[in-house]
Amino acid sequence: MSLSNKQKQAVRERAGECCEYCRLAQTASFARFHVDHIIAIKHGGTDDDDNLCLACPDCNAYKGENVAAFDPTTGNPTALYHPRKQSWDDHFALESDAAITGRTPEGRTTVVVLRYNDDERVKQRLSEQTAGNYPCNKE
Repeated sequence: MSLSNKQKQAVRERAGECCEYCRLAQTASFARFHVDHIIAIKHGGTDDDDNLCLACPDCNAYKGENVAAFDPTTGNPTALYHPRKQSWDDHFALESDAAITGRTPEGRTTVVVLRYNDDERVKQRLSEQTAGNYPCNKE
């Protein structure tokens, strides 16, 4: 299974060139964003549009083939945030210092697995936020 260039471009356009996990803009990165399988092929995911999203290199690398992990608050197994089925604002809060906190088990788990609050990532978001470029506006 491989994605066509047309399908990859459609994912990029739908995302507005924004990472659908951390909301960083493509213009804030020297590296090209990746089209991610939300549910990895090895876990039964498909190449269907509803299983694809745009991910910055950090989110894509940290997520890998993970679909779930342990909620850091409850210790319960929890699915990661699913950008096609869930709303970012329902699951995450952007703090004034550009840290991202999870509002739900899925949000908390995703914050940890995708390492949203690693120092360099927060510094980059804060810099982009100060410049008026974060969070990325898909419209």
